[in-house]
Amino acid sequence: MAVEEVGDDYTKDGTVDLRGNRVRRSQRGCWKACSFVVVYEVFERMAYYGISSNLVIYMTTILHQGTVKSSNNVTNWVGTSWLTPILGAYVADAHLGRYITFVIASLIYLSGMALLTLSVSLPQLKPPKCSTANVEDCQKASVLQLAVFFGALYTLAIGTGGTKPNISTIGADQFDEFDPKEKIHKHSFFNWWMFSIFFGTFFATTVLVYVQDNVGWGLGYGLSTLGLAFSIFIFLLGTPLYRHKLPMGSPFTKMARVIVASLIKARAPMSYGSTRLHELPSSEYASKGAFPIHSTPSLRFLNRASLKTGPTNKWSLCTITEVEETKQMLKMIPVIFVTFVPSMMLAQIMTLFIKQGTTLDRRLTSNFSIPPASLLGFTTFSMLVCIVIYDRFFVKLTRRFTGNPRGITLLQRMGIGMVLHIIIMIIASITERYRLKVADEHGLNHQMAVPIPLSIFLLLPQYVLMGLADAFIEIAKLEFFYDQAPESMKSLGTSYTTTSMAVGNFMSSFILSSVSQITKNQGRGWILNNLNESRLDKYYMFFAVLNLVNFLLFLVVIRFYEYRADVTDSAEHKEPKMIDSNNE
Repeated sequence: MAVEEVGDDYTKDGTVDLRGNRVRRSQRGCWKACSFVVVYEVFERMAYYGISSNLVIYMTTILHQGTVKSSNNVTNWVGTSWLTPILGAYVADAHLGRYITFVIASLIYLSGMALLTLSVSLPQLKPPKCSTANVEDCQKASVLQLAVFFGALYTLAIGTGGTKPNISTIGADQFDEFDPKEKIHKHSFFNWWMFSIFFGTFFATTVLVYVQDNVGWGLGYGLSTLGLAFSIFIFLLGTPLYRHKLPMGSPFTKMARVIVASLIKARAPMSYGSTRLHELPSSEYASKGAFPIHSTPSLRFLNRASLKTGPTNKWSLCTITEVEETKQMLKMIPVIFVTFVPSMMLAQIMTLFIKQGTTLDRRLTSNFSIPPASLLGFTTFSMLVCIVIYDRFFVKLTRRFTGNPRGITLLQRMGIGMVLHIIIMIIASITERYRLKVADEHGLNHQMAVPIPLSIFLLLPQYVLMGLADAFIEIAKLEFFYDQAPESMKSLGTSYTTTSMAVGNFMSSFILSSVSQITKNQGRGWILNNLNESRLDKYYMFFAVLNLVNFLLFLVVIRFYEYRADVTDSAEHKEPKMIDSNNE
């Protein structure tokens, strides 16, 4: 592909500084710029998970909400936090650019965190303490108290909508896709990006959670707020080193134009001659650090949008490149659907897994008890270890057999994570059945204040394996939707990942409420406030079956998926036939 030469030291991907001037790779970008972004992510994730990891415990013990209500409030909030990035991606791609959108959203994020810290610190904003273990007998929070608390939470969620889809994209933008050396570094970026995320998460789920449970919620949340403020300061400190990509218009408008134009010309005779299809000169793309995309036979109906016939306004005539960009975003939609169920698994470790831990013996010594949410630290640690092993050893080993620079394809990596999810839920079901058996043997079925004589580390296998599964599926999701999105729609591609997480959390809330109500009406409820009277073992086995069905659907989807054939190495390597016969 011919790219206009402007000097070997200038980037060739269209990146600029904040004033719109072209930048030199020796002065901006690469790991020297990414280091600020990575450090930001460590402290921001520490702040976010310092709030979310223990949120179900706060809602239960301080706001006096039941198991189903507190779990659903957590997953609904988490789902909203993952859904708002669609708006953030739109604003960044269509109007303000990633950097400005990110900075504005960070200020909203910080204000939400500060208000939340006040909410958990001031006695007037919390209901009175309750001595009984049964939350049904405790005084509920007032409307004002709930309004302040949830208002702060959802202000925070709006702020993350502008930070989540843009910060990882800003990091990836620091590597020039047209430079061979920088392109190699970009392949490892997402692994180390996730490493930074889970390093911050590990601190949150160990130190901050302990502070919240044993020192005070106000101090615990206050440290999270300070961590976020420090992360924003670090990010701004790296401003002189960042490369930026200019807004290229709303991806939603571009996709809508292609669909409308193809419908307008639905009855027009189709011709694939180069003179019949509209496209801009290659030089016009090269001047913007972009490139044209050749027409492909997939989703053939949309090709009519670039057919030179009838009206020639922007809603009736699109370029071949615009058509192909729209195709690629639409082709990823089936993949999003099969990631909803895996996203539901993360909702379980943030809610029901933690609630299980409250029923077990948490003492490590006579003077020290481990907070239930701290087991999330083992999930994080296992993921950190797995990422290093995967990047340093697994990729090099499998590359010898597959010839793929990533070792295995991104969809194969997702598939391994999905298989692990099935195994995890089977183990969780067996473990829960054993926990209920011991509770019954000791006559604790109707007790909530007395811990079952089993160590909380009984739950360790399901936490550790969840970290292993996330190292495969969560990193693969993030990299897949970024890699497969067209250059002009990278933020929207990243928001596909957050959309998957959002829908997964909302689905978790719906299923939890539905199963709880249905099983109550039929006799013994599966999810009650007293977990010793519940049947979480059946609920977890239901999830195992759900994951199995989803995995089979996943195999069908990837069988027909076609990887985009520009820029990335995906198009240069063939997918092994045992899983996916398409090229990557």
